[in-house]
Amino acid sequence: MDDPTAVLDRMWAVVPAGGAGTRLWPLSRAGEPKFLLDLTGAGRTLLQQTVDRLVPLVGGRVMVVTGARHADAVRRQLPELGAEDVVAEPSPRDSMAAIGLAAAILERREPEALLGSFAADHVIGGAEAFRACVAEAALVADTGRIVTIGIEPTHASTAFGYLRVGAPLPGFRTAREVVSFVEKPDAETARRYLAGGEHRWNGGMFVSRAGVLLDELAREHPGLADGLRTIAAEPERLDELWPGLTRIAIDHAVAEPAAARGMVATVPGSFGWDDIGDFASLAGLLPEDAGRRGVKVLGPADLVHVRDSTGVVVAHDRPIVVLGLDDVVVVDAGDALLVTDLAHAQDVKAAVELLKDAGRADLT
Repeated sequence: MDDPTAVLDRMWAVVPAGGAGTRLWPLSRAGEPKFLLDLTGAGRTLLQQTVDRLVPLVGGRVMVVTGARHADAVRRQLPELGAEDVVAEPSPRDSMAAIGLAAAILERREPEALLGSFAADHVIGGAEAFRACVAEAALVADTGRIVTIGIEPTHASTAFGYLRVGAPLPGFRTAREVVSFVEKPDAETARRYLAGGEHRWNGGMFVSRAGVLLDELAREHPGLADGLRTIAAEPERLDELWPGLTRIAIDHAVAEPAAARGMVATVPGSFGWDDIGDFASLAGLLPEDAGRRGVKVLGPADLVHVRDSTGVVVAHDRPIVVLGLDDVVVVDAGDALLVTDLAHAQDVKAAVELLKDAGRADLT
């Protein structure tokens, strides 16, 4: 097995920072998506927390791929990054184009580079356990496999995709083969996965040699791989070539077909993980407040007054009183107010469509 330090010295952290997080409206919006926000009360945005977790592993070798609209905000939040390490996409083309462009740039810079892709808007508890997991994934990836972090499921979730694990990989502490990737299941299937112990949540974290990732992409989508490599070689052609690139997620483009050929491994992650997909998820991450028993609060807690209620409240700059309501969601963003309940947390994105239909796209 290679020296772990030598392998990590060739690894770059790639942070795709995209999406509008519409299930967290009116906090998260197209112009200021959730990765630019502090949603945990930690004093650091989700993007900054992501980079904070990765720096002990990779030092300054961090590249963020984000939309052109958000590039300046990313640079302000991460002033330590070099100008060439904030890559701006002209338009959204899904995760494969974003991660693949980073891979193509790194392949030209350092032909032996490894990359680990970690979303900008996930919350992870247990930083040391996370880094140990990524370090093992890097060692496995250096043998030529694509490696994903398989999150140990804590409940029978229907909100996440899954991966089915196979035999242990000889020579590694916890790594196992990936038999297949599975789309988001129904409730009964999710319960079966949880009980069987052979499935992990697909957290969307991948580690690979940059060249291996692009070669696998070339096998399945040669035009996309060629386009990304051309952009990396001729950056001035980005605006010309980008709109013609295939729009596809990395799971469908590379991970699933590579798994079918025995090319994908997983390192199980037992650390806490959440993608803050909605306000129910956010409520589970916020700490209890003894003075507001049953209601989680984000923002100025002294503005929130509660009696006989449960749920989550996001305060802005005016008092909020909640009386006799269970599982309530109240989100005050100053220019917009959302009131719903936790049972409808996954439906909040419909509010964005309602506003667009009403001619208020300025609020979305």
